[in-house]
Order: sequence, then structure tokens, then C-alpha cells
Amino acid sequence: MINLTINNLPVQVSEGQTVLDAAHKLGIDIPTLCHLKSTGGCHVESKTGSCRVCVVEIDGRPNLAPSCCTPATEGMKIITSSLRVINARRTMLDLLLSDHPKDCLTCEKSGDCQLQDLAAKLGLHRIKYKGEMSKHEIDVSSESIVRDPNKCIMCRRCETACNVVQTVGVLSGVGRGFEAVVGPADLRPLSETKCTFCGQCVAACPTGALTEVDHTYKCWNAINSGKTVVVQTAPAVRVALGEAFGMEPGSVTTGKMVTALRMMGFSKVFDTDFSADLTIMEETTEFIERLKSGKNLPILTSCCPGWVKFFEHQFQDLMHIPSTCKSPQQMFGAIAKTYYAKKIGVKAEDMIVVSVMPCLAKKYESARDEFNASGTRDVDIVISTRELASMIKEAGIAFDHLEESQYDDPLGESTGAGVIFGATGGVLEAALRTAADWVTGKDLQEIDFTAVRGLDGIKEATVKVGDLEVKAAISSGLGNARKLLEKIRKGEAQYHIIEIMACPGGCLNGGGQPYTGGRCDEILAKRMEAIYRDDKNAKIRKSHQNPSIKKLYEEFLGKPGSELSHKLLHTHYHGRRNV
Repeated sequence: MINLTINNLPVQVSEGQTVLDAAHKLGIDIPTLCHLKSTGGCHVESKTGSCRVCVVEIDGRPNLAPSCCTPATEGMKIITSSLRVINARRTMLDLLLSDHPKDCLTCEKSGDCQLQDLAAKLGLHRIKYKGEMSKHEIDVSSESIVRDPNKCIMCRRCETACNVVQTVGVLSGVGRGFEAVVGPADLRPLSETKCTFCGQCVAACPTGALTEVDHTYKCWNAINSGKTVVVQTAPAVRVALGEAFGMEPGSVTTGKMVTALRMMGFSKVFDTDFSADLTIMEETTEFIERLKSGKNLPILTSCCPGWVKFFEHQFQDLMHIPSTCKSPQQMFGAIAKTYYAKKIGVKAEDMIVVSVMPCLAKKYESARDEFNASGTRDVDIVISTRELASMIKEAGIAFDHLEESQYDDPLGESTGAGVIFGATGGVLEAALRTAADWVTGKDLQEIDFTAVRGLDGIKEATVKVGDLEVKAAISSGLGNARKLLEKIRKGEAQYHIIEIMACPGGCLNGGGQPYTGGRCDEILAKRMEAIYRDDKNAKIRKSHQNPSIKKLYEEFLGKPGSELSHKLLHTHYHGRRNV
């Protein structure tokens, strides 16, 4: 252990920890901008020291030191609040503000901007340095992410998220001096890169340099269009939405959310958990067929569009092993615009399907050319959890005072297996519950496959399914997915089934969820607890026992894996240029 003092207070830290870590242990607040701690199975810390806002005074050193990347050493004496330190921090912030757009009133990140918060905290209420400002084109080429280089403060947090945590490798420092920004090589549009649109860079960015493509105006216009507008809500949304209204992390707000969506004007409010159950019917059928034949194993789950795009760019030689199933979002759209539209006598082109998702890649996914089973787009508009919260506030709805209500039938009935899709390991566990019953021909009661749960970035388990021993692996975070797939590529690991989610921790930590700030571990754990609590309290916990799913097959699809099922619920993926 290392002994040091901060502001004359003694503290002990472990070897390798920083001055910032030591200060946090004492409860001393040191402002930061470039510092980023990524968790949820990807324990990575960005310590660039580039913003210099966290500088401190160290006895015996002539220069101030950035606390985020200065290792703690034995006997250090540190002062965090001297006049020299405060003046240095104010000067650094003044310089950052001098080259930053002054559109705070309309900025997407207003209220969540750490630069804005820090300026207020340090009492900077005017721009001290004025002069030429850098000018860059705003990149609005993608369906998911807007990149505004003019608001980039070169903190490099997005670079850490993209290159170290996710290993996608799209973002890096470009240019020199006054013109330097972080962006893709040659500042090419994001839509022309191998970006997966997972949104982890957006979650990491402290300013408005990276934000989601806003679909709230499009959504309001749809609601007022006179068409039949239905909405589906993903499982991870219900355990995070409340945070935007001051509720404790882990608060389950399903009933209030449904009521709010009805008040906003949606014709029907449905549950993506329904199509998660449908996904299990199709994906488990495909899994059992592959198990019996011994071909194209391991099967890879295909619910996550960020993960799918990563695979299309980076592992084209393994393109034969992902499941052909569409994601629950896209399955819902296909069923809503065929089966349900026919039931209520509405043409597919007169129905608008809106999704509320924790994920920014879902915006990109809904626009993929192949997802038009009804002749129109399966899903028309995707809004994030953050966007839904914004719309509820815009409508003046007192969310915390709402009565709870139920989803509409028939696409609102779901099981516990559907809700756990929101957590890493949940898709695999849901599939195992159904596979175990189908393989054994029994209604098994032991259905909690706890070995696949948790926030670890890579989990492995051998699970008994009847007489079969199924070797399974779960990965969350694309960097962890790469490690698993490299093993498969080299023949170093053998599995039957693998679940992969692009975001560390799964959809609970999606790029469209409320920002976690410095409480990532704590908040993700509480969201996950809420997901499994919902599952435990569900009347039905197996996808194949969902009455509305049974009826869907009886009335429309025939059976899992049927010709119509393949037409509406399955797809194909293809290799993409790796740029």
C-alpha cells in the first residue's frame, strides 16, 4: 500500500492507483473532463491528461500535475485547492470555452454537458478570450449519430470507448494545432466507415460533439398524421426511464410509461418483450436444428444490430454462423404491419411503427434495406430512452404521478423470458428455457440458468439440456466479442451457442439510455436487478408458453421455422467494406 496526504489528510491507496483515485477515496472532488472510467464488463480507464482541468499541486514539483494520470507515490503531499491550482483550472476552461460554440440554449447536450456544468461550478459566466474559432462541417450522414467537431474539446474519451473498449477503431485524433479534432480517418462521414453505431462514444462524450440523431419531431409529426401509430418499448427502457425523472436507478416504470405513451397520442402501446418471445421461438428452433446436424456451430444470437454490423465488417469468414433471425425490434414491425394490420383492417402503408429503444444502433437497423417484409419499412421511427423522457417532459406529463396501466393486446403480452433480453446473458437464458423443454418434452421447473448472468464481460457455462451438455458463452462489449471470435477463428474454443451484445453490460447500458455519470457500476447493477425481479414476478416465464405467441402461430405463421416465418422473421447478413 502507498501512503500519501491530500490537503493534509492521510490516505492509503494500492500500487498503480492515481492521485485522482486517492482524492476520490477521501471524498475530495477534483473536476475532470478527459477522464473516463468504462465499466460493465470492460474495465478501462482513459487517463490522457489532455484537458488539464484536474491539475493539482504536488510538494517538490515545479509544475502542476494532472491528477487523473499521475501515479500516487509514497510520501506524496498534494494540495487540490490552492490559488495557483484554481487559477490554472479556470484558465484551461477559459481557453476551451473560447473555441466552443455558444449555442447552449439549443444544444442537444444542454443540461447533460459536463463542460457547461464545470463552467458554472468554477464561476465562469463570460467568455474571457475572444478571437478566431475553428470551423468544421457537421456530419449528419448516419441514421444514428451526429458528429459536431466544432464542439470537440479533444478529451479523447470517445476514442477510448471506440478503440479500447469496443475495438472498432473508427475514431482518432485528426489534424494538428488549432484544427485538431477527433474523428474518422480523413474526416470521412460516419456512414462510410465501419462504425457500428453502438453509441458508446455518445455516452462517453462530455459535450455535444457526439449526439444521437433526433427523431422526436418526426415522432410528434407521425402521431398527428392521422395514420394508425403504434409504439413498442424495449425491455431495458422500463428499468432506466425513471432516472430521467429523479427516480432511483432500478425503478421499474412499465405501467407509468404505458400510461404516458397513451397520453402522448399513440393508437396502441405494445411490448417488444412480445417479439422477444417470438425471437426465442424462431432462434431456438434454428439452434436445435443445428445441434442435431452438428453444422454451423456455434450459433450466434443476432438481436443486437451494433454487434451484427461489427461482425459484417470484421469477421466475414464466419458469416455462416450467426442466426438468421431478425432482432425483436424488426420482428415486431413485420408482425405489426402484416398480422396485426390485417386484424384491424389497416393497410401496412397506413400504419406507422415507432420503437422506444435503449440503443442508437436500432435507428440504423430500422433503415436497413432488407427490413421491409410488408412492402414498407418494418419500423418507421426509433427514439431512445432519453428521447422518450424528453417528449414526456415536453408534453407536460407529470410522470411520477401517473397511474399504471397495461400494454394492449395481442402484441403486448409477454413472459419473463422476454424481459431478460435487456440484460447481458438474457437472450441465451431465455433460449435455454425453451430448448430444455422442447428437447426433453417436459415442462421443466428449474429455469433459472444463473451461470449466464452477471456483468462480467465474458462468461462461459456448460448447461444441461436434457441429455445434452450445451457449451455456451456470453459476451458484452465488442472488445470482448472480438476475443471470443478470435478464439473460434483459430479453433482454440468450442461452443454450441454464443450471445453477444455490443454494449458493455448489454442493452441496460445502451447508447440511448440516461447518462450514468460516475455511477456506472452501481446503476447498471440496479438496472439488472430490476430486470431479473420483473422476470421472477412474471406469471409466465417461458417464451413458448406465451398465449399470444401460440395464437400468432395458430392463426398466421403456422409453426416456428415455417416458410412464412422465414419470409417475415428471418434475414441474411453480408460482408461490408472494412474502412
